Amino acid sequence: MSPESEADHPGEPLLPGALPEALRAELVAFRRDLHMHPELGNQEFRTTAALKARLERAGLKPRVLDTGTGLICDIGDWDGVQPMLALRADIDALPIPDTKTECAYRSTVPDRAHACGHDVHTTVVLGAGLVLADLHREGRLARPVRLIFQPAEEVLPGGAPDAIESGVLDGVGRIIGVHCDPRVDAGRIGLRHGPITSACDRLEVALDGAGGHTARPHLTTDLVTAAARVVTDVPALVARRVDARSGLAVTWGRIESGHACNVIPQHAELSGTVRCLDLGAWRAAPDLVHAAIDEIANLYRAKSEINYIRGVPPVVNDPAVTDLLRDAMTARRGAHSIEDTEQSLGGEDFSWYLEHVPGAMARLGVRTPGERTTRDLHRGDFDADESAITVGVELFTAAALLDTGV
Repeated sequence: MSPESEADHPGEPLLPGALPEALRAELVAFRRDLHMHPELGNQEFRTTAALKARLERAGLKPRVLDTGTGLICDIGDWDGVQPMLALRADIDALPIPDTKTECAYRSTVPDRAHACGHDVHTTVVLGAGLVLADLHREGRLARPVRLIFQPAEEVLPGGAPDAIESGVLDGVGRIIGVHCDPRVDAGRIGLRHGPITSACDRLEVALDGAGGHTARPHLTTDLVTAAARVVTDVPALVARRVDARSGLAVTWGRIESGHACNVIPQHAELSGTVRCLDLGAWRAAPDLVHAAIDEIANLYRAKSEINYIRGVPPVVNDPAVTDLLRDAMTARRGAHSIEDTEQSLGGEDFSWYLEHVPGAMARLGVRTPGERTTRDLHRGDFDADESAITVGVELFTAAALLDTGV
């Protein structure tokens, strides 16, 4: 527990649902098992089976999603009228190696790692579900709750659209989630009204034209120069055609062309991402990017083929649901355990749920207090302070108990 917790306020009514020590230890073991056996998007069969078995052992009735991985599980009696609060977790891992050298629970699967904290997210929602199931049996859960264990968050445009198609939001009035944040100490969360992540799309460009000898570039389509100008000029053009406050940014991650120093190639390829802080600008981004690429390519007589792959819109936190998370964390650990957080340029497919129902995502602190080295997300050495699991569980159970559905 943090230095100041609900137990430190004997004059105030306490919320039920604190995490028992035995369950705390079980959840840490469950998370470590997931960490050792990471699975990529839409391949999370072992993870799904482990969740299903544990929920069934608690007397619950989980349903595997139509996609074959991931599941939902309702707690409480939904009468078709009361909208449910949904707790969402993502369950997939990343296609990168686990580089932690002194870790007993490092990944056992080559080139696979839970390097974004999804194992923590999953364990938090599982733990909250088990606690809430006990509270329901005791008659202390006033409103129904749905657990959503979603596959394929890391696979654009994310697994959320397929999950929604499978009916995970049927009967849901509001939805909440957390995302590990290695910049925030364990025991704390970060909250923000409005946008908390950015939109993220993928961009692939092919340029073609007549190649030839580098001694006679005037007789060719100078594709290397054309590709270089696309790399440098397109981001600048796009940035000047939207409000600067929208944060629309084209960033390249790969450029490939040619095989010899004295041969102008006939083909070039580029790929990168388009990120955006503003929902309206994100919706306009494909047309803006297409036009800018075509303009530059035409200057060099190159034929452009553009594959603009829609990713995810920004996560825009609903103020009322954000306040629910704030009230829940305050009830559990005090207002001092909450910090304001900035809008991230990372993408999160939790945003797709918010196209249908109001919701909010919190940053879950996973940095060991006092640790100076930040193990950033999407790195092979990423790990989390496991006390964050307790924080997440108690945040979610308090939110479920405080939720009024309005």
